[in-house]
Amino acid sequence: MEPVVYDFLVNEQGSSAELLRGENTVLPQPYYALTIPSLLRRDPRTISAHQRNELEHFSAACKTNPALEGMLQHIFERILPEGETQTLQHRSLKELLARYGFDQIQHDQVRADLRVGRIGLSQNRLPITTSIADVEEGDVADVTGAASSRYQAVGSAAIASGTLAVLTLAAGAGSRWTRGAGTVKALNPFCRIGGAHRTFIETHLAKSRRTMNLFGTKIPHLISTGYLTHEAIREYLEGVEHYGYEGDVLLSPGSSIGLRLVPTVRDLRFAWLEMPQQLLDEQAQKVLDSLRSSLMDWAERSGEAGDYTDNLPLQCLHPVGHWYEIPNLFRNGVLLQVLAAYPDLKHILVHNIDTMGANLDPAILGYHIESKAGMTVEVITRRLEDRGGGLARTDGRLRLIEGLALPREEYEFMLSYYNSATYWIDLDQVLEVFGLGRSDLASPETVTEAVRSLAARMPTYITLKNVKKRWGKGQEDVYPTLQYEKLWGDMTTLPELQCSYIEVPRERGQQLKEPAQMDGWLRDGSAEYVQSLCAW
Repeated sequence: MEPVVYDFLVNEQGSSAELLRGENTVLPQPYYALTIPSLLRRDPRTISAHQRNELEHFSAACKTNPALEGMLQHIFERILPEGETQTLQHRSLKELLARYGFDQIQHDQVRADLRVGRIGLSQNRLPITTSIADVEEGDVADVTGAASSRYQAVGSAAIASGTLAVLTLAAGAGSRWTRGAGTVKALNPFCRIGGAHRTFIETHLAKSRRTMNLFGTKIPHLISTGYLTHEAIREYLEGVEHYGYEGDVLLSPGSSIGLRLVPTVRDLRFAWLEMPQQLLDEQAQKVLDSLRSSLMDWAERSGEAGDYTDNLPLQCLHPVGHWYEIPNLFRNGVLLQVLAAYPDLKHILVHNIDTMGANLDPAILGYHIESKAGMTVEVITRRLEDRGGGLARTDGRLRLIEGLALPREEYEFMLSYYNSATYWIDLDQVLEVFGLGRSDLASPETVTEAVRSLAARMPTYITLKNVKKRWGKGQEDVYPTLQYEKLWGDMTTLPELQCSYIEVPRERGQQLKEPAQMDGWLRDGSAEYVQSLCAW
């Protein structure tokens, strides 16, 4: 670390002030740069007499006072962005939408549903009359019992015969991991394991490498990426030569993207007035209420549920949820490429980039095969810090339910199991649910229509996302926007997809969402457990 030298000065006078009179009563330039543009944007009828006097004095001082030289041009630049730049940004947005698989038909349907109230923040939740109950005995399997040796043998034979692939979901930027800073979580050297700091991706490849060494086979490892992470992951993996992974490492680029929408006043009222809120002191609450009232007026003037395009292109786009990660394999041609090299592929292990303990466990795979399920879901026993949905009986049907969909928030605490977001899928059964066969993967039009058709049956969750609009020279505004997402766990609601559920240890199923979890993860033996699964 370079040494830092501080140069301190002693203030002999303490706090002092100087009274300015007449033409000399001007404040520093930064004050006017922050306050004058906002006053000029307001309706003149809403400006107080004091503010009007300040504007008049500022205008006169700019003509005579050298301290304010150039301020009028400076203010003008802040108020009016350059037109040419906006045109280029608009054109770039169109290019990005075309590049990342924007589905205009689906977008129009979401927008129409928002406008008539079929979907929205309040519609995320299931009806209050929905029966939510905890699992019953026999709903969740355990592979550590008497049949474990049979499951182990079945799974080992499946791995050795080359019927398995791994899909690691790495499309997100991991904003919770860095508290909002821009990063690619998959490439973060999160922990020192095996004598070196390892990235999330290197750790997952090391687990697949150990399985290949044990069974003497090749296992393709697929990594799904998004528009924010694909180029960074591709360049990094090429630079490290895929960490020397002996099998195939294939990136599955995102093929679905969403365009943010102007929120409806109905949804803003629900979020700000009907949902539980922390009350501030009287003056702060008045300021907050005034701000929210202004934003509701902005949403109404801009056109409720209209496309949000008045910003930088990347501020207008949004990811559409991890339900699309597996359909992306169908759409981008990666699955077709894998099947050409591995024609015996039957099963895929799907897991998040931060589920560090998930690996190709032969016993769990054997149970999945023996159960003949189209999808087997790994769940862990819930702890207090596990916030969100879980496994529940909804109107008598066993399914995963998201926290957004629970009719009452307190229902979450009566559920015994938490979704680890790790799934074993039978490829042919899942393709059949989409109305596809392996031969259909060669037809992009057929695949696109099949994905769109099934997506229409999946719940659409609406969320509010604050985005910044920068005017330049340090000035910015923050606006609420609407975006939607679909989640893979809702596949368990489909009657034609047979699902089974299996309990796994916490060190296998827990997810590292925040750095604050690292201390406990290192202390409770989870790090050693992950190390035992790896071959570097």
